[in-house]
Amino acid sequence: MKLYKILATACVDYYGTMDNPIDRSYTTTIAQTPSCDAFLFVCKDEQDVLEGLTLLSSVPSGFDFTYCQEWGLTINDAVLARTILDMRRKAYGTWESQLEKINDDGIDSWKEDIAAVKISLPK
Repeated sequence: MKLYKILATACVDYYGTMDNPIDRSYTTTIAQTPSCDAFLFVCKDEQDVLEGLTLLSSVPSGFDFTYCQEWGLTINDAVLARTILDMRRKAYGTWESQLEKINDDGIDSWKEDIAAVKISLPK
């Protein structure tokens, strides 16, 4: 997954407005600065860089973790890796739900679902 920092001033350009939203459902915000002037998000694909949007190679300092506050506020590269694993786990579902899908709809339907999840997740 790609990690990005976006300044609050660029959010309207990237996400749109309430009246005219831009579909960014494939992004997940994971952290913010205490002053809410910048945010970190992850997404599968590389995004077109606009002013205020920066592709990062590691987690910068000065951000509070917001993806799962039960894990604490500290964000670093290890927490980012855990977050990505959690997102993958949630996308695939439990083994029980996958077996139920196979039993109810057949193996081909399950394979189609898994292929769709693979397309949406990082390699």
